[in-house]
Amino acid sequence: MSSNSAPRSVLRDFLASESAGGILLIFAAILAMIVANSTLGEAYHHLVHAVTGPTLSDKLGPMTVHLWVNDGLMAVFFLLVGLEIKREFVDGRLASWDRRRLPFIAAAAGMAVPALLYLLFAGSTPGLAQGWAIPAATDIAFAMGVLALLGKRAPTSLKLFLVTVAIVDDMGAVAIIALFYTAQINLVALGAAAALLGVMFACNRGGVRHLLVYLLLFACLWYAMLLSGVHATIAGVLAAMTIPLDRTPGAPDSQASPLHRLEHALHPWVAFAIVPVFGFVNAGVDIRGLGSDQLLSPLPLGIAAGLFLGKQVGIFGSVWLSVRLGIAGKLRGATWRQIHAVAVLCGIGFTMSLFIGGLAFPGAPELVDEAKIGVLAGSFAAALIGYALLRFAPPHPDHDGVEAASEDEIVADGDVRDTSEVVA
Repeated sequence: MSSNSAPRSVLRDFLASESAGGILLIFAAILAMIVANSTLGEAYHHLVHAVTGPTLSDKLGPMTVHLWVNDGLMAVFFLLVGLEIKREFVDGRLASWDRRRLPFIAAAAGMAVPALLYLLFAGSTPGLAQGWAIPAATDIAFAMGVLALLGKRAPTSLKLFLVTVAIVDDMGAVAIIALFYTAQINLVALGAAAALLGVMFACNRGGVRHLLVYLLLFACLWYAMLLSGVHATIAGVLAAMTIPLDRTPGAPDSQASPLHRLEHALHPWVAFAIVPVFGFVNAGVDIRGLGSDQLLSPLPLGIAAGLFLGKQVGIFGSVWLSVRLGIAGKLRGATWRQIHAVAVLCGIGFTMSLFIGGLAFPGAPELVDEAKIGVLAGSFAAALIGYALLRFAPPHPDHDGVEAASEDEIVADGDVRDTSEVVA
């Protein structure tokens, strides 16, 4: 296979796997809603909260299906997120500051505006202000699944923009979880976690390349973080930073690179098992008997407005302003209507928003359920409207030419990059 053809396969495989996983996530969420609102609803909730393991932490109590998924499996999800972040910063789309500029601006605005809009709707209600971060996240798998339904009507430059913004968005969400949703700290356990992380970095510096060593240390780090009071899933991102990565320009999927091998090994499990299972376990909300007064109460309304309105205003507004001020070039092969449609799709917060919602209101299951309603309403509105806007938006006059030349991926006017630099 030629050096030109290999990166093409990587690009297609990456977008295809994200898209397929997103479609599966959509079906899992819909199935959870159907089951939770049927005669099987009681059995569903018994299954989700069934005790299935020992007490690993006094704070959490006996492990249930819900805890294993949210605190255990999601640590693997965050490990994959961390691997993607490291790969992009060291050897990918975010390897230089000029490439980071537009995604950072868009992601920052796309997190700040939804949070402010949430506080406008719900911040004055006692006990709800801590939910400000719920509408700040973007679900890349769900959004890519919607884009997949559009086929070639969605320019590749838009798909890559969405992926890049979502990766930066994930960084912000991880930081928010670590800084704002951490319980009382157990300093002994936190010290043990720091020591384990130091050992992992020492292994990296010492040339250890066996993934099993890092995975065993990751399991120990996860348990130490679980005991520390910092959310255990943060262990996934921290562990990812220690995995050795070989810079391989021109061959971004080198099997000699431990990080690339682990990322490819984890991705199908995360996309086709962990994320859909998370969606099924967390999306099942019983909405039977809910009236308009409950659906339009401050918490769900603030979250839905933040996701659907805040995301598109923040992301589209920041991109438009950046282009107008000459900070960045407009995405090539995409019209402003298409860019706006993708900004709407970024309002699909689903996975991370549901996750943060559970952290924001510990010990208040009724508020967690209200938050879920807001997340589902905002995410599905963003998915449906974003899809419709992109489906009926006239294509850019250069769309065909850009798609034909998309193996030398063009992200913005005047910024041409070989695919080996933009794909893992």
